Amino acid sequence: MIVNGAHFLKLFLAITLMTSCDVVKRANEKAREINRFEVAALNLSKKNRALKAKISKVQFEVQELKSKNKFLNIEITKLKKELLNKEKQLRSGQFYNRAEKKDYVKFEIFKWAPSQLLKVAEQDFQKKNFEKSAQFFDAFIKNYPDNERLDDQLLFYAGVSSYESGMDHERTIRHLNTIIRKYPTSQYFRGAKLWKGLTQLKQGRTKQFFNVVEEFRKKYRNTPEWKILSSHYEKIRRKYKN
Repeated sequence: MIVNGAHFLKLFLAITLMTSCDVVKRANEKAREINRFEVAALNLSKKNRALKAKISKVQFEVQELKSKNKFLNIEITKLKKELLNKEKQLRSGQFYNRAEKKDYVKFEIFKWAPSQLLKVAEQDFQKKNFEKSAQFFDAFIKNYPDNERLDDQLLFYAGVSSYESGMDHERTIRHLNTIIRKYPTSQYFRGAKLWKGLTQLKQGRTKQFFNVVEEFRKKYRNTPEWKILSSHYEKIRRKYKN
């Protein structure tokens, strides 16, 4: 079959046009596909940045929580130490508001003479004003350590008034220990040991208290002090031996 020139040209143009349309169509589809990828990539990039921002925020919050936790642990440790110190002070009779503890003596102001201090101390002891009595006895002992009136009897009354006051157990033990150390043959020697043991019981030092009771049981059975303790010995032994 012979195709003339005009017909061939038309056919060629038709084929070329069809081919061009197909190429354009594929190009457009490719462009749309690329555009979709770019949009998707852009969205992923935005999400990635947002996720990184969230991660940074969470990391900051975690670090902040760690810092707060560390601070709280430090504060808790400090509070535990303070509570332990206060518990020790309570047991030793030292924990009280010093601003509220009245200074009855005011020695720096009044400059009491020895006889004046003892007169007030003894009078208030009889009236059972034990803290005032204890302070005046203590002032005499501290300010007139070489006075001839400072003996085992005075120290004993100073210790008992301090014990009855309950304000300062260390002060009580200090006076009683002086008797035990300096006056081993004194009539107040065993009494000082007994009152010291009772003071230690007030402090919560039950082992030391029981040791005092055992010392009386073994060494001082024929004494008024043991007669007092013996009636309570079994109860004391069960409660404080261990």
